[in-house]
Amino acid sequence: MQAQFDSLQQITEGQLLPSAEKGDGPTLQKAFLQTRRAYKKIEWFTEYYAPTASKELNGAPLPEIEIEETRVFPPSGLQVIEEYMYPEPQATDRAALVREIKAFLSTLRRTRVILDETVFTEGHILDAAKQEVFRTMILGITGFDTPLAKTGVKETAVALAAVQEVLSFFGENPRLQTLLQQTITFTAQSQDFDAFDRMKFIRQYVNPITRGMVAWQKELGIPFVPPALALNPMAATLFDPEALNLNYFVGNLEARPTPQKVALGKDLFYNPILSSGSTTCSSCHQPDLAFTDGLPRSNALQKGQFVGRNAPTLLYAGYQHAQFYDMRSPTLENQALDVIANKDEMHASVEEAATRLNSQPAYLQTFKKAFPTLEKEILPRHVMMALAAYVRSLSPFNSRFDLYVRGEEGQLNSQEIAGFNLFMGKAKCGTCHFMPVFNGTVGPAFANTEGEVLGVPQSPKAKKPILDPDEGRFVHNKIDELKFAFKTPTIRNIAKTAPYMHNGAYRTLEEVIDFYNQGGGVGLGLSLENQTLPSDQLHLSPQEQKAIVAFLHSLTDRPQL
Repeated sequence: MQAQFDSLQQITEGQLLPSAEKGDGPTLQKAFLQTRRAYKKIEWFTEYYAPTASKELNGAPLPEIEIEETRVFPPSGLQVIEEYMYPEPQATDRAALVREIKAFLSTLRRTRVILDETVFTEGHILDAAKQEVFRTMILGITGFDTPLAKTGVKETAVALAAVQEVLSFFGENPRLQTLLQQTITFTAQSQDFDAFDRMKFIRQYVNPITRGMVAWQKELGIPFVPPALALNPMAATLFDPEALNLNYFVGNLEARPTPQKVALGKDLFYNPILSSGSTTCSSCHQPDLAFTDGLPRSNALQKGQFVGRNAPTLLYAGYQHAQFYDMRSPTLENQALDVIANKDEMHASVEEAATRLNSQPAYLQTFKKAFPTLEKEILPRHVMMALAAYVRSLSPFNSRFDLYVRGEEGQLNSQEIAGFNLFMGKAKCGTCHFMPVFNGTVGPAFANTEGEVLGVPQSPKAKKPILDPDEGRFVHNKIDELKFAFKTPTIRNIAKTAPYMHNGAYRTLEEVIDFYNQGGGVGLGLSLENQTLPSDQLHLSPQEQKAIVAFLHSLTDRPQL
């Protein structure tokens, strides 16, 4: 590992920095790509053991926002440097580019100290290696950190070679080493980023690799790390039904779901006792519509009135760190509190709901079974936690897509497979909707849920588009970068959740794909300086757009019995 750090530092100091100071464009780009490849050799370590430093070394080229402190930190690292490189380096940017490279070197030296002080265990090393393999699927092959250079697939070969070297220290495993070498060759030989067969990469190469790694660890008798993080250490593939640790996303031990809490929460979800009227949670979140209501904006309590935004699906809502489109609630418990109290939704209170439930002995007994620490009475937090437990259970992972990536033949047709490859590649959808949940929670750490500024128009059919006036996250967090920012929701079951976007502006998936194909709001002609969605056209053909829509339909879960 020390040799890899030394190599990265030498390439950065000896090639990239001098090229930035005096070299021509081709020389500079070549040095940059060599630096990126050298970084990929240590990525398995930095992302796992030094995630904060890793973000500085290769984080997204967007400001880092600390909501609690109302602070904005400028981006840094290789992705920022990349923006100075493409399409062509400019002489006027040299000074800024040199500063970025020197900042990169400074962070690299600090990260080297972390390496020197890290105490390695076999279980953690294997876990870090497997997470790197997952990272190549979730981020690498999408071009997440190489959007301009488009070298993500080739760099995946370098990352996997680093994993291969790590595994070699654990002894001989000819089958696994051969499979890794075949995968490295498959990715390294890719000449066309857009044409790369990502589905083949996952099914024929990566899934067998991670299955082999888990099996080998068991054979070696090396204990798996405790399941404290988002990924289940014993998951054989990223698409195992239990690959994600749901409890990682839960705020406290008492709130962790159990069958008793889920059953109780389901009862409350459909029960008007929470509102003291006829409104229930299911009024706006209907199971047949993937827990949405089919309206651009949901009905308000007052007849003929509507709430401010579209009702998002509750499916897979447990796998994110922020709720509501404006991300104002950090937990599902807090979301329940907000909805029940909202004057346009239920216009009640959790305290009053708890009082009504306490007056019914049967409910009191049911709550005591669900919450063994409950003493005399149902408290508001018990109501919130029961509802949240039910919502967290709404994550079946049983769509045709899931079955296919787990190895079941015949679940997807050629058009749907082509659509997946486009989604993860040329169309850039996978750089914001991350596998396996396909929402804004970034894997493989799944520690952060992202929002984006898309520039959604008020009325897409208007001759001259007007930006929707809803300022999104900025309403609650007065940070300029958050103006018109909204959470990136899951696109699982999206075929059932029309209309789309926070304002329900788009009626069909075809309209949504066209919006992205044109470059979002800026591509439509809107003035929006902080749009985070790339404004360049995707140049998707009509056939390619149809294929993406076909793939999206494959993400519809089968009804649960």
